[in-house]
Amino acid sequence: MSVHTLLGALRRFAGIGDNSSGHLEKLVSGAGGLTGILGVMLISQTYLGLNGSAALVASMGASAVLLFAVPHGPLSQPWAVFGGHLVSAAIGVSCARLNADPVIASALAVALSISAMHYLRCIH
Repeated sequence: MSVHTLLGALRRFAGIGDNSSGHLEKLVSGAGGLTGILGVMLISQTYLGLNGSAALVASMGASAVLLFAVPHGPLSQPWAVFGGHLVSAAIGVSCARLNADPVIASALAVALSISAMHYLRCIH
């Protein structure tokens, strides 16, 4: 087996597909992510302080990847983005207020959010 064949087999096994996007699309995606996260950080820092706004980066960063790198994917559609965030935020706040243990509240919030997004068809 040649090295080229082995590398091809490893790529297929790892799920690495061909990337047909051009340089401009990749640069626009990166610029969109920069603009989006910068806006979220500036606005949330005003209301939540630096620590509160930093806590949003992981969630918003994952959303930025979906929105800007895969804009036509099912998880990037408006109902998935807004519905998924609103439903999950309501569930997360409710779990935090109803359960004093943050470990249990977090795990329960994630589980309930996944289930709710499935039923509401807004997985994001």
